[in-house]
Amino acid sequence: MAETAREIANELRERIRSGNLAPGARLPGEPALVKQHGVAKETARRALMLLVSEGLAVRRKGSGTYVRDFQPIRRVANARLSPSGWGSGRSIWSSDVGDRPLRVTDLRVYEAQAPDDVARMLGLQAGAAVVVRDRVYAVEGEPVQAAVSYLPADLVRDSAIAQEDTGPGGVYARLADLDVKPVRFVEELRSRMPSSEESERLHLTDSTPVVEIYRTAITEDGTPVEVNRMLLNAGVYVMEYHISG
Repeated sequence: MAETAREIANELRERIRSGNLAPGARLPGEPALVKQHGVAKETARRALMLLVSEGLAVRRKGSGTYVRDFQPIRRVANARLSPSGWGSGRSIWSSDVGDRPLRVTDLRVYEAQAPDDVARMLGLQAGAAVVVRDRVYAVEGEPVQAAVSYLPADLVRDSAIAQEDTGPGGVYARLADLDVKPVRFVEELRSRMPSSEESERLHLTDSTPVVEIYRTAITEDGTPVEVNRMLLNAGVYVMEYHISG
């Protein structure tokens, strides 16, 4: 019986994890897999795309499929949102990437009418104004996350939050300066396939899903002060949570 695409992908995945196929190495092409495993070309293609969708491989047009040499980003939510980080002037991103080169691109800061779902999450009236911070984060030159933050305009429009450079500690440190320090965060996650526009913005390869996260920052008295919609390249992230019972 001919092997399935998943069985072929499992074999290649083991070769990658064992080091037999090193980062940057070219994977066997579709013709080679067809000949080796006695499968249809479509089965060979699906096997390679499984590895691409898992973030283990990348396709290069006209060249082939290669083992990804980009190291995964470990996103530890508990650590990145701790006030001991942003409260001391560090970016919350420092807990994700350490010393790896990080760049913010496509940054736009503007005032607009809150989308209906955001207005509900912030406890605002329909159509209320919010300050929007829209940007893309690139690690080692590779776009890995798009994020859009929404904050009540009446609260932040005259602060550094409405400027491109928010200063040390970022948005949460500036909220603390305004006496509305976030002390609790709620994140809702789901995985889905991206739109064509989202794929283009994050330079995603075919069949690569995204993780969509809505995070709400909440003050001591229970007031929501920020909603952040993040779109992560699922192929480069490991999500880690520490839960105390």
